[in-house]
Amino acid sequence: MTNKLATNRLERGSYMIPELIDSNLIILIFSVILILSILGTKFTSKVNTPSLLFFIALGMVIGNDGLNIFAFYDAEMAQLIGMMALVIILFDGGIKTNWKSIKPVAIPSISLATLGVTITSFILGIAAKLLFTLNWPEALLMGALAGSTDAAAVFAMMQGKNINDRLEATLEAESGANDPMAVFLTVTLISFVEMKNSGVLGLIGSFLWNMGGGLLIGLLIGWFGSKALHRITLNSSGLYPLHALAFAFLAYSGATLVNASGLLAVYAAAIYIGNTGLKQRNAILQFNEGFSWIAQIVLFITLGLFVIPSDLFQWEIMWKALLLSFILMFVARPIASFISVVGMDFNIREKLLISWAGLRGAVPIVLALFPMLSGLEHSQLFFNVIFFVVLTSTLLQGTTISLLADKLGLVKPGRTTQINHMELLSIGKNNLEIVEIIIDENSFVVGEKIKDLGLPPNANITFILRDGETLSPNGDIKIMEGDLLYILAPEKDVDRLEEILNE
Repeated sequence: MTNKLATNRLERGSYMIPELIDSNLIILIFSVILILSILGTKFTSKVNTPSLLFFIALGMVIGNDGLNIFAFYDAEMAQLIGMMALVIILFDGGIKTNWKSIKPVAIPSISLATLGVTITSFILGIAAKLLFTLNWPEALLMGALAGSTDAAAVFAMMQGKNINDRLEATLEAESGANDPMAVFLTVTLISFVEMKNSGVLGLIGSFLWNMGGGLLIGLLIGWFGSKALHRITLNSSGLYPLHALAFAFLAYSGATLVNASGLLAVYAAAIYIGNTGLKQRNAILQFNEGFSWIAQIVLFITLGLFVIPSDLFQWEIMWKALLLSFILMFVARPIASFISVVGMDFNIREKLLISWAGLRGAVPIVLALFPMLSGLEHSQLFFNVIFFVVLTSTLLQGTTISLLADKLGLVKPGRTTQINHMELLSIGKNNLEIVEIIIDENSFVVGEKIKDLGLPPNANITFILRDGETLSPNGDIKIMEGDLLYILAPEKDVDRLEEILNE
């Protein structure tokens, strides 16, 4: 009996060893891909190219038609990965958004996110009808797939570009809010292709509930999440980011289960949470930024894996997709942008930048998986064309947006005061933060005495770092260019402190 048991264990072990080796090999390959992806962001920033191009190319190289390291054909899994990544990316963008900055541009942002997407989709649908052998519902569906800008691409593009605040807020709010409209149009037009539509009244009702329900659920979960994050003291500061992210997935799933817009719910919840005295803000923002990068890497590599280059790079598809891309960039997006902001106090230079900054990215490609999951006849054509449109839009628009903004005179001066936060204590509600402030040459506080700065009563400068030396502050010391200030302040006074130093 003992010998038989030992033999069984040996036989089982002989099967497990190859499986273990395969698992270890997969982990090794994954680590190499992750390192290459992170290093790739450095390379793409130097050549002023959006990093998503590198991730997609890497996915294509290691995928089915490349080195065939990972064979990936599961559209359902690709869609699941895509939607989860979009939730993380939207939450990261929303929680960083200052409501005060986007409130003045809420109307143009919403107009671009709804009317703009609809007009863009319609024009592209007409072009698709002329270019491909599609019926009208199928052609309009192709237009809807490419109709929205991409939050991940726009958020990444805006970092460090120094475009003026009003335009930056408009473009970021639009990209965060237009995904729900694109999803709605895609799902609706798929139902038309399948002849399952519910008529005009049903369509209007579905739209109102999709948007209104998503917004309402997002704000409700945002309110609940902000209360929970503020009132519940956790044992470790590392748990706060996970706690916050859980509400993003709760918002998405809660909305989609009742047929409302999950992406809109995530964005609304994130903005609410990010603007209501968030506890452990710095820890949450740093975690979200890193996790958002991981989401982008996984998302774009997954989408790259799903591509079959031999099907994509066929002349018959390439020239038509390229023409559709140019119609999008030079006709559809400009017309939609100019119409959407009529009477909204944007000058011609700002309208031109808005029209050119409509980057396409992950969202159109993820949406292009919907026809595959529905089993539509031309689903592979949809995917290939949309993928090519995203590549050309990203390559051309993404690499030139900074240059255009500079040529149009829409680049703002460098920020005069750089502000970073470090949570010091987290005991009950008495949270203290150390605020690190770098004084730029253009800062209005240069030459001012500490006692004349008008800081909140409970905010104290603990020390000043000047030319490598530490100064013990007193009221008569003057602030100098290049000073590094460390201010200890209660969390409730931090926003007021930032307002004072950025007046």
